[in-house]
Amino acid sequence: MPKLWLVIPLVCALGAAIAPAHASPTSAMLVDAGTIVPGLVADIRYAGSHNFVGRPINGYRARRCLLTQPAANALAEVARDLAARGLVIKVFDCYRPARAVADFVRWARDPRDQAAKAEFYPDVDKRTLFRDGYIASHSGHSRGSTADLTLARADGTELDMGTPFDFFSPRSWTAASSVTAEQHANRMRLAAAMQRRGFRGYPKEWWHFTLRNEPFPGTYFDMPVQ
Repeated sequence: MPKLWLVIPLVCALGAAIAPAHASPTSAMLVDAGTIVPGLVADIRYAGSHNFVGRPINGYRARRCLLTQPAANALAEVARDLAARGLVIKVFDCYRPARAVADFVRWARDPRDQAAKAEFYPDVDKRTLFRDGYIASHSGHSRGSTADLTLARADGTELDMGTPFDFFSPRSWTAASSVTAEQHANRMRLAAAMQRRGFRGYPKEWWHFTLRNEPFPGTYFDMPVQ
């Protein structure tokens, strides 16, 4: 089943320690991909209320796509490849602060909060999110080289991928057989474009890609997006 890979901050709700977060990754480690990636459309969902929680998430103070320099450079190459086909990249999430992941974990443990169930997890019992693997305790996003994204036409219209971003269902698996031929082809187009420039996908989320040679594979940052 598709997973939202989450990371708990330096000291998590359970009291366990994780790899330390860098003190100020934005100035030293992360760049604004919007200044590097041609035509990038930033629909940073966790900075607003259109997400599976239904409200802004802790740590998102701006709708910016922050990435490590190598990830941003690679994504720019993807964008240039796609431009020849009249397509652009639309990102939903990039770098994710550890404090945002902790916010997700607190939300997941409150079964009364079901504000966005109808759109994002209509067939899932929230009480089973951890057991079924939809939410876990670590997120590659907090390392700065992972992005959630889709393809769009030049006018911003998204290609039909069969499910929305962050839809908790086997239908969101990249190779799901329950989508149409056109939707499957669009997912394969996205995956091929990303793989060509050094990203690897996550089979249970068609939108999720991580730079293969990410520069900080063992570090989880917690600087807010601002």
